[in-house]
Amino acid sequence: MVDVIPDQARKGRGAVSNRSGRFEAVTHSRIDDGWGTAEALGNERPRTTVTDEHPKSIMARNTSPDIPFDRSINPYRGCEHGCVYCFARPTHAYHGLSPGLDFETKLFAKPNAAALLDATLRKSGYVPATVQLGANTDPYQPIERTRRITRDVLDVLQRFNHPVGITTKSDLVCRDIDILAPMAAKGLAGVAISITTLDGKLARTLEPRCPRPDKRLAAIKALSDVGIPCAVMAAPIIPGLNDHEIEDILAHAREAGAVSADYVMLRLPLEIHGLFEEWLQAHAPTRPRKVMNLIRETRGGKVYDSDFSQRMQGTGVYADLVKTRFKAALKRNGFHNNAASGFRQRTDLFVRPLGTLDQASLFD
Repeated sequence: MVDVIPDQARKGRGAVSNRSGRFEAVTHSRIDDGWGTAEALGNERPRTTVTDEHPKSIMARNTSPDIPFDRSINPYRGCEHGCVYCFARPTHAYHGLSPGLDFETKLFAKPNAAALLDATLRKSGYVPATVQLGANTDPYQPIERTRRITRDVLDVLQRFNHPVGITTKSDLVCRDIDILAPMAAKGLAGVAISITTLDGKLARTLEPRCPRPDKRLAAIKALSDVGIPCAVMAAPIIPGLNDHEIEDILAHAREAGAVSADYVMLRLPLEIHGLFEEWLQAHAPTRPRKVMNLIRETRGGKVYDSDFSQRMQGTGVYADLVKTRFKAALKRNGFHNNAASGFRQRTDLFVRPLGTLDQASLFD
């Protein structure tokens, strides 16, 4: 009988395993060979690596009716924040990597993002509309501190007077107040800060390399104090785990200065289902059955339904209860009806400036 070494949670990482992606022909198991392998693997700490890639285009388009923007920019693939529930995890499978630990340790950066964006905005047929940063992976994950690709993208957008929306879990966004505040004054910028829980202990395992919840609240205040409109995203709502915090999250965010709020019900497409159940077994061993049953109750008996009409907020009695509570909390705290209502950005100021990233204008 072969002794398979079971996966176990690692400090500072969200996924418990590095299970193979759905396109792989073979799967892998770690075997105890009797030479101390089990102990060595139990003590391993996966290192983060970053690989540069050079795409030919940087602006992604979508036609999803439940998403309030039609274009986005993702400076990075993979995310070191390690949120176990991240809906972007399955994208790593397209590159022969695991949506598990690989997603949060094998990262890709796009150093030519700003140059590509500059070229895109200069095209004669380009029509401006709000571009979203953070639609897939977080534009302010830890490597942005040194790579500064997101900041370079914002610099381009500012020069073109192009509207931008940002979604992030990081207070690093405050570093770019010098760009965002002048844009916001023109009606060109808004920021949504995602707060999943106010419980620091839960946050350390659920989203291990994100800034603490109190730092995210402080970021809302810092941004709001200089006139940058902020929304709070209570996302995801995980039935039976953090749904009791809805009212507290909205109250604290409003006190910090947030003007809008929205939420997303947990969704578990593809590999995320297995990864999340592993996380529950490791970090909330008394709750897996309750949490998974409630999740299925919000998805018509499944763990995920891709139908645009309900994939963000779910259906059924429990989902309706969450929706009712959220609406009541919005009203009680004086929020706008939804996140989009505080983020109508102008497009009439768009201009193609003289000069490019490589060659300054003769009139500068």
